[in-house]
Amino acid sequence: MKSTPEQILKDIFGYEHFRGPQSEIIEEVMAGRHCLVLMPTGGGKSLCYQIPSLLRDGVGIVISPLIALMQDQVDALQQLGVRASFLNSSQTPDVQRAVLHDIREGNLDLLYVAPERLNQDSTLQLLRTLKIALFAIDEAHCVSQWGHDFRADYLQLSLLEQFFPEVPRIALTATADANTRAEIAERLGLVDARHFVSGFDRPNIQYRITQKQNPRQQLLRFLRREHEKDAGIVYCLSRKKVDDTAAWLEEQGFAAVPYHAGLSAEARQRNQQRFLREDGVIVVATIAFGMGIDKPDVRFIVHLDLPKSLEAYYQETGRAGRDGEPATAWMVYGLQDVIMLRQMMDASQGNDKFKRIERAKLDAMLGLCEITTCRRQALLHYFGETTGDYCGNCDACLNPVPTWDGTQAAQKALSCVYRTGQRFGVNYLIDVLLGADSDKIFQNNHQHISTYGIGKELEGNAWRSVYRQLVARGYLSVDHTTYGGLHLSEKARPLLKGEESIALRIDVQEAVVKTVKKTRSSKQVVADADRALWEALRTCRKQLADEHDVPPYVIFHDASLMDMVHYRPLTEQQFLTISGVGQSKLEKYGQVFMQVIRDHEG
Repeated sequence: MKSTPEQILKDIFGYEHFRGPQSEIIEEVMAGRHCLVLMPTGGGKSLCYQIPSLLRDGVGIVISPLIALMQDQVDALQQLGVRASFLNSSQTPDVQRAVLHDIREGNLDLLYVAPERLNQDSTLQLLRTLKIALFAIDEAHCVSQWGHDFRADYLQLSLLEQFFPEVPRIALTATADANTRAEIAERLGLVDARHFVSGFDRPNIQYRITQKQNPRQQLLRFLRREHEKDAGIVYCLSRKKVDDTAAWLEEQGFAAVPYHAGLSAEARQRNQQRFLREDGVIVVATIAFGMGIDKPDVRFIVHLDLPKSLEAYYQETGRAGRDGEPATAWMVYGLQDVIMLRQMMDASQGNDKFKRIERAKLDAMLGLCEITTCRRQALLHYFGETTGDYCGNCDACLNPVPTWDGTQAAQKALSCVYRTGQRFGVNYLIDVLLGADSDKIFQNNHQHISTYGIGKELEGNAWRSVYRQLVARGYLSVDHTTYGGLHLSEKARPLLKGEESIALRIDVQEAVVKTVKKTRSSKQVVADADRALWEALRTCRKQLADEHDVPPYVIFHDASLMDMVHYRPLTEQQFLTISGVGQSKLEKYGQVFMQVIRDHEG
């Protein structure tokens, strides 16, 4: 009798129930239909194409942008007993020939390829001779020219619709605003397909943003107080800063490695392997690092420089806490970040439209830094999601900032947007409010409108902060199709009418940092009585991982070890009830881990 998705989930992957829309998505693909999936990091996107690949006739082709991570993804599947492999330029000709033989003989259920490989004529000719179960396009936001991770080779993936119209296509990403989603759908032929958009909220991540004073000392305090022996990622804008920060962290006694495009492929691979396979390693990186990282126990993400957009910030912070345990997203920012990013944008090869969009995205990122209300609410609002006013797990909720009554200033700012026709950017609006003697203002005849010159009580930077906060909190939207023009949202109406008030952030130096509640992972909450068993299980896992040349989490996640500590399984039937244990892992590792438990029970 043919297996069901539920049986595969339990017998192979070791989980009892699907989460969120996973079951619906799998049903859609099983029926041969295309779909677009937006699901937060750690939400279980991969199961949405892995299970249909195992159940449908033929081989599932997974297009993934990072060659370096295919090995770990395939290793994890092979540990589960899944017939999976990859095909990329890192393999020797003999290995590639062996993979091609396996796929022609029908010996594979999943094959991972890079978009560059898929676009080759030889690969397309091969695929035309095969029975293909589905095409999964992972990290689908890479197809967007306006996104934060654009890959030119992704643009060629439209050929899938042309050459394989009957094969279901599933495009997946964790990060895409409405414009990026529309572009993904258009370029991949998924406009008429069903779109599954899960909530973007990652409640286990604590968001904290503060102004730069002495960034290194601020980072050192953060690590010493909260994440002394944890794995994490520190993002910097420049390669030199990456190298210098990694060396400095090593001097401070941390296990830290650099990662950026200026290192050799061997060095990048070596440093990535250390991060994936050793405990407590910190990677200091440019944005070149992290996409597709499956390491579940990343406890913190640090930004020592401002990301270019909220999409980039969300994507990068989302690499923390994939296991659902508490994690921290901590960032410092300053005026120099803004200057550097603007200089990089102005020097880019992009056209004027591209540069306008990039500036608007940066303004939204700055808005998140400056708001006084819940950061999570503002972040989710950017992706079109509504949530409560108070999350209880960001610095603005836990440690409120000083504010001023900005109601009247906000009304002037909003009114100026309206009076000038809802089509101008921030700089022009500020000039109007300050009554500037500008040719452009006179050309538009705006020296005669009621908001001309009514904002002289604040200086330009203060008005800039007002506008950024209004954008971040949803009172104003930025039209990416114009020159960054602002227009009013429905939310602005009661504020303009005086039916509600608004408190705005006062920009002050960080004089005293109040204690923010520390995040606690499962490793920190193991009871003293269970500590010896917990460490024995982790030692066993590390030994097995070294023997099989895979990261420890490929053997078992921390959550599985915690279940073992809690339930103490001593029979095969009991061991199968542990989260993440299917038939293959029971057969491979069950007796070894149960013996550790028996020795402890002794």
